[in-house]
Amino acid sequence: MSQTITLALSKGRIFDETMPLLRAAGIEVLEDPEKSRKLILPTNQNDVRVVLVRATDVPTYVEHGGADLGVTGKDTLIEHGGLGLYQPLDLNIARCRVSVAVRADFDYASAVRQGSRLRVATKYTTIARDFFAAKGVHVDLIKLYGSMELAPLTGLADAIVDLVSTGNTLKANHLVEVERIMDISSRLVVNQAALKLKQARLRPLIDAFAGAIQS
Repeated sequence: MSQTITLALSKGRIFDETMPLLRAAGIEVLEDPEKSRKLILPTNQNDVRVVLVRATDVPTYVEHGGADLGVTGKDTLIEHGGLGLYQPLDLNIARCRVSVAVRADFDYASAVRQGSRLRVATKYTTIARDFFAAKGVHVDLIKLYGSMELAPLTGLADAIVDLVSTGNTLKANHLVEVERIMDISSRLVVNQAALKLKQARLRPLIDAFAGAIQS
């Protein structure tokens, strides 16, 4: 097992969009994560396996050696801090943005202009804190982990900071996007110790990912 390469992925969009990159490296995952109950999936390479973890846990698994490398969003990396991680590639997959959204009837511009203290619900507390601090806007952050759109609708918060892809979920819940904080894509992260100890196996894999992105 000492030379087995373990790749940490989360189910869903990141998993699906990582598959073509793996194929470019000659790696095929042999089981469908949506049909299998397994959390460790074999590949056609005996020395490569995929572990399925929560998206927010990918950097932690890689940092502490539970995985040699992983694919995770820039948003997750910022919240994690990125300590102990080598970040060789922006894979340009799972693209979206982090934005501020409010109820359609909430005058966000006036609230900011008048220096009101805003209640902001988000799971991206680091991103939100840095963004509003740079604008000089005072906020009370409320940490939530899901159903973010409910916060303004129930009066829990004035605004939310969340990932936005198409914007359809916001529209369906009568919310509007008022500020775009940053664009997000997924990055390849590598455990620094693994990069030294398993360099002969990891370097070609990283290079294959890089070539697939360019092509």
